[in-house]
Amino acid sequence: MNTPITHIAPVELAKAYRLINHGPTVLVSARHAGMDNVMAAAWVCALDFAPPKLTVVLDKSTATRGLIERSGHFAIQVPTVAQVQLTRDVGSRSLKDDSDKLAHCGVECFAMPGHDLPLVAGCSAWLACKLIPEPHNQSAHDLFIGEVVAAWADTRVFSHGHWHFEDADPAWRSLHHVAGGQFYAIGEALPAKD
Repeated sequence: MNTPITHIAPVELAKAYRLINHGPTVLVSARHAGMDNVMAAAWVCALDFAPPKLTVVLDKSTATRGLIERSGHFAIQVPTVAQVQLTRDVGSRSLKDDSDKLAHCGVECFAMPGHDLPLVAGCSAWLACKLIPEPHNQSAHDLFIGEVVAAWADTRVFSHGHWHFEDADPAWRSLHHVAGGQFYAIGEALPAKD
C-alpha cells in the first residue's frame, strides 16, 4: 500500500465523468473491516454532473458488493492495456474462493490521503465514490449509484480535462470488454468538424 504517487493529479469533479464516458471496463475496489477486494466490471456509466454521479452493476454473488454495502464507499479505476491479464484475473476469481485473491492476481494497491479505499496501482484514472443507497435498485437490478467525491488521473494519458490516448504509449490505452473473455483497446482519435 506504499506505492509512490507519481504522475497522478486531481481531476476537477465537474470533469470526472470524462474518465469513464468512453465506456471502459473498470476495476471496482472496496474496503470494510480490514478486508480489501477488487473486481472487474463492464457496466459502469456516468449519471450526473453536479454533484457527479455514476452507476455500476454489481452481481449479488460478488464479495466486493458486500464490502460496498457495509462500508458505503468504493472506487472505480480505469485499467490499461498493460493490465489486461490483471483485469481478467480479478474479474474471474472470487475472494469468496481465494482469501489471497489480490496477491494471486498481482494487484498492488495504494491510498490517497483522506480516502480509506484501496486504489489499484498502474491504472490511468481513479474515482472515489460514496454510495447513494437505493435499496430497491440494488436488490432488484444489482444497480448501485455512487457520488464521485474525488477523482485523479495519470497525467501521462489524461490532463487538462481530456484523454490523450493518441499521444501516450499504447500500453496506456483503456480496455473494453466485449464478452466471452475478449477485450479491445480504445481506438484512434477521429477528429470531427464543428
